[in-house]
Amino acid sequence: MTFALIIISALILGCAAVAMALRNLIHSALLLIGSWAGVAAFYLWAGAEFVAFAQILIYIGAISMVVLFAVLLTRQGDAPEPVEFPSLSRFVTGLIAGGGVAGVLIGAILGMPFDVRTAQSAPALSVKELGAQLMGPHAVSLLVIGLLLTVALLGAVLLASDRRPDQPEDTP
Repeated sequence: MTFALIIISALILGCAAVAMALRNLIHSALLLIGSWAGVAAFYLWAGAEFVAFAQILIYIGAISMVVLFAVLLTRQGDAPEPVEFPSLSRFVTGLIAGGGVAGVLIGAILGMPFDVRTAQSAPALSVKELGAQLMGPHAVSLLVIGLLLTVALLGAVLLASDRRPDQPEDTP
């Protein structure tokens, strides 16, 4: 059982590390999808089947397509531009900011009262009951999220377009 967790965590961390190291945005986005698949596998391993399937549908299915469309629509050409490495001051600033965020998160985690005796168990819901709740009283929320993703994709298309107002629409 723990061997499966080691394999899943190696998949997640490996995909994420390689995605950060690559210079090609398309390859990095595809490796990000692999990392999200590893998170879904972790949810399956933990027994949260609905969350795993939601991870697959939402992140792997929808968000990854929006990321790929945004990358493909904002590319200026096939010639890669030389990448300038950040200066030492930007690296130190990023390290300080990351350390500050980590400090706040660790402080919040350590400040939480973890008392197992007073913890309440989660209500037992089947996937069918949870789906009925999402498609019943919470259907408007799902529609709003779908609309928001559509507007974000259309905004990416408009930002990536090179057409200026002074250019004619139909030039031969």
